[in-house]
Amino acid sequence: MLNGSEVKSIREGKVNLRDSHIRFLNGEAFVIGMHISPYAHSQDRAVLDPNRTRKLLLNRSEIVRLMGQVTRKGLSCVPLSLYFKRGIAKLEIGLGQGKKQYDKRATLKKREQERQMRQALKRKVK
Repeated sequence: MLNGSEVKSIREGKVNLRDSHIRFLNGEAFVIGMHISPYAHSQDRAVLDPNRTRKLLLNRSEIVRLMGQVTRKGLSCVPLSLYFKRGIAKLEIGLGQGKKQYDKRATLKKREQERQMRQALKRKVK
């Protein structure tokens, strides 16, 4: 559920989905942490919070399916993209599973090795 000035701001591309996620409360879906910048030419006197929680308009069957996968399988529900289809704003939702601890260690090790290689090349160039 969006305000009119929020829709205009989305059309300008002033939306940030980073660090946002979807929560299910009382059988309804809400997107939390989605930042929509205020519309520059808005005449609204009441300025809305850019990071406010917004209700998603989903069918009951979609909500039940997503809630079941999130609770049973331990998946996370995150927004992937925001687009317009026939003048209506649509939010693409994805289900993801977090990294295991051993995956994180491997990623950190790889990042450290790449940093050491860059430093060695930097010293070699001088």
